[in-house]
Amino acid sequence: MPGTSKTDPAPPAYTQEDWDDVDSPELTDEELAQLRPAREVLPPEIYAALPSRGGRPRAERPKQLVSLRLDPEVIETFKATGPGWQTRMNEVLAEAARKLRAA
Repeated sequence: MPGTSKTDPAPPAYTQEDWDDVDSPELTDEELAQLRPAREVLPPEIYAALPSRGGRPRAERPKQLVSLRLDPEVIETFKATGPGWQTRMNEVLAEAARKLRAA
C-alpha cells in the first residue's frame, strides 16, 4: 500500500495555503485598551476554577533585597562552597542574630 510505509514521511498537518486562509488580524490599539484581566470579567466561581499560575508559594516572611559591603575574603569564602552560598551566608547571619538577641 502506498503511503503506509514507516519510512514515508507523514504529510504536514497544515499547508501554507491553510495558514494563508487564517483570518486572525492583529489587535488594534483601541482593542488592546479594552482588554481586562480574567479576574475582572469572569464570575468568581469560574475564575477560581481556572488553573493557578503555579510556581513557588509566597513566603510568609519573604526575604528582603539589600545592598551590603563585605570584605572580598568573606564573599570568596562563601562562593567557594558552591551553589547555595547565599543561603549558607544567610544561615550564618541568622545564627549570629539569634546569639545577639540572646545576649
